[in-house]
Amino acid sequence: MAWEFEAELIEWRGPAPFVFAPLPVELFAEVKEAARGLMYWGQIPVIATIGGTEFDTAMWPKDGRFLLPIKVAVQRAERIDVGDVVIARVRLPDERD
Repeated sequence: MAWEFEAELIEWRGPAPFVFAPLPVELFAEVKEAARGLMYWGQIPVIATIGGTEFDTAMWPKDGRFLLPIKVAVQRAERIDVGDVVIARVRLPDERD
């Protein structure tokens, strides 16, 4: 199963600044249920696509939704940054289109 969503990229400052695409709140339960058995420490491994760039990462929960981290290489390849609105697609790693 894959999920496609539109998100405004946000920054969250932890030990270093990271850019994230927050999944819509209404997808939280569905994604969590589909990822049963794949979750570790609350994180879900996914294969994500933004524009023409596909990448592996892990989403984690925050404030009742999942955050999709956007790697610097993806930000550069797609010329995106905090405040930009993107269409993102995520799927679980054991699933094919």
